[in-house]
Amino acid sequence: MKHFFLILSSIFLLISELQAQPLRPLKQVKLSDSTLIEMPQIIIIGKRDGLISKTPGSVTILNSRDIKQFAPLTSNELLRKVTGVNVVDEEGAGLRLNISIRGLDPDRSRNVLMLEDGVPIALGPYGEPEMYFTPAIDKMSGIEVLKGSGQILFGPQTIGGVVNFFTADPPSSESSRIKLTGAKKGYFSGFGTYGNTIGKTGFIVSYLHKRADDLGTTSFRLNDLSAKIKIALNSNSNLGIKLGYYDEESNSTYIGLTQSMYDQGGQDFVRMSPDDNLPIKRFSVSTTHQLQISENISLKTTAYAYTTSRNWQRQDFSFNSSAANKTGVIWGNTNIANGAVYMINSTGNRNRQFEVAGIEPRLSINYNFLTIKNELETGLRFLYEKADEQFIIGQNYNAASGIMRDNEVRTGNSISAYAQNTFNINSKLSLKAGLRVENFDYERNILRGRYRINNINNVIRDTSIVSDDNTLALIPGLGINLALNEKVNIFAGVHKGFAPPRIKDAISTDGIPYNLDAELSTNYELGTRMNFENYLSAEFTAFILDFKNQIIPISNSSGNVNATGLVNGGQTLHKGIEAGIKLDFGKISGSKNSYTVETNFTLQNSVYKSNRFIFINGIPVNVKDNALPYSANVMVWNALGMNLQNGFGLRIVGNYIGSQYTDEVNTTTAAANGRIGELKSRYIIDLNTFYRIPKTNANLNISVKNLSNKRYISTRRPEGIRVSLPRLVTAGFEINF
Repeated sequence: MKHFFLILSSIFLLISELQAQPLRPLKQVKLSDSTLIEMPQIIIIGKRDGLISKTPGSVTILNSRDIKQFAPLTSNELLRKVTGVNVVDEEGAGLRLNISIRGLDPDRSRNVLMLEDGVPIALGPYGEPEMYFTPAIDKMSGIEVLKGSGQILFGPQTIGGVVNFFTADPPSSESSRIKLTGAKKGYFSGFGTYGNTIGKTGFIVSYLHKRADDLGTTSFRLNDLSAKIKIALNSNSNLGIKLGYYDEESNSTYIGLTQSMYDQGGQDFVRMSPDDNLPIKRFSVSTTHQLQISENISLKTTAYAYTTSRNWQRQDFSFNSSAANKTGVIWGNTNIANGAVYMINSTGNRNRQFEVAGIEPRLSINYNFLTIKNELETGLRFLYEKADEQFIIGQNYNAASGIMRDNEVRTGNSISAYAQNTFNINSKLSLKAGLRVENFDYERNILRGRYRINNINNVIRDTSIVSDDNTLALIPGLGINLALNEKVNIFAGVHKGFAPPRIKDAISTDGIPYNLDAELSTNYELGTRMNFENYLSAEFTAFILDFKNQIIPISNSSGNVNATGLVNGGQTLHKGIEAGIKLDFGKISGSKNSYTVETNFTLQNSVYKSNRFIFINGIPVNVKDNALPYSANVMVWNALGMNLQNGFGLRIVGNYIGSQYTDEVNTTTAAANGRIGELKSRYIIDLNTFYRIPKTNANLNISVKNLSNKRYISTRRPEGIRVSLPRLVTAGFEINF
């Protein structure tokens, strides 16, 4: 930490020195929407569509127009529009995001770098990258997704891709917005913003209240309050500040249906553990200072900090009829082995608090070398994270307090340095070459736990076990972009995929480092991007993810409860083809109306590449060439759209997900407890109609989710079957003034 603060001091000293020098005036930067002021914040791709053509890799921007036209209930619906992305619904409300990109395991989106306005949002970006907090799509202006070599500038994860949620920036003049959505079962979403610019200061304040009483099995309440402030310090520099407060409480649970309960029907949304309760509170602050040192040199420094608490009360249960301390409540079929769930008169309270703080100065330099124009981005990233974890045993089925079983503190410090240079060889050909160095030091301090003493297992005792370890990696990347003409680009890239091991899994409860390797892969992309007079746009990409070592999750949230920690999964291979096509027949015919057809599809194969043995009932089974869990070979998203000049619009969306295995052995027959078995393919249809009220800035919409009312198993995780939401009709109203 001494070196950490020394480096920080040097950075701030450098900024102060630069500000003291005479500088050229800062050029005004504007978004395509002239009513907005672009915040000085980290941008992954850029909200301006023109930047996409220069990106050497697969990229998707989902903007506010997409949100209005598809009226998504959750971000899951919108993300399914992105090729290569499979989103697994857990509770139907989108409160816990599970994203799989290109066949990677979707468990809590741990293989994806998740950001909001360029700042990490995972519990612990290095040591615990799970998504227990998910930004609500109701308050977003859009989402940008990057899967190519350009992601090496960001970190720590560079395996599947980068997903960045972005919110509205301060308006240049007084502006307000109200958006309301309602449905049956007590579902309501109310979002409002107010913003203005006074003198050199622009600001926007937003508030979201969202709730549901019976959205499937889920009831929840959440309040989300945030503010953005932009201050023009002088003609050469500006400052952006963002504040956030998130408060959620839900009846989220891990327990799901047994197979017999699902087959019998009529119990799809029964609350098996009605007293389970998950409150989440999150406080966040970030600030970005942007300094234009000269016409060709700029320095952007972002600092951020956030805390997240999630104290999860969950009732205990067992599949063993002879389990002690049962409540007498039984679910499922007692005549089938492991086919019944016996509720226990106790709770496991998983109380966890997380702290994250980081700072990242990034220098951008435009320069000429010989006859080549170059763009250099280089910077440092320092991040500190801490997790306090306690496991409390409650003495009855709804107890939130009791006896402390486990208590530990995990900390990590990372230093990352990166540089990426763009060689603009000529007006058509550009080359990006980059390198990032990651160094992560981490420590696990176990204060209380369960141990074997005098041949007795699970004896609870206080301890003082401290152990540490380190991960160091070099992450190179190379990308090329060739503009054949103004309408067609070809891109290719290769980069090293990297993700550090979770701290809790890398060091045992006895303080022994497992030497768990980082996840390492070599990722390849080759594709083309086309845009013809805005009536036809398309992107085709072939990809390979070649893992030297993929870490396979073995945890409650991944549905694997018979082992602890994560394991080195060995070599895996992911390969496939992605295609996205959008055609506007209105523009082809010269009509003022828009009639669009969109089709996105992914064909992929994700398998274990080398020998790896799983013990089933004591018998080793080699899973080489088996498919990875929750990796669908075929995914298709398509939409028919209509936008008329009279303000009426319509979107019909179809989403096909191919069959998936849920375990490494690729078991097809469903287990009695519901946790293992093949997920059948399904095709889901959504409908949204909207109307812009003439001479106003108001819109109405009616949306139907799961139009055909199809019933299917969305996931067998975390611990049992989750059933899809039935047909749901929502109505919305939005006005800007």
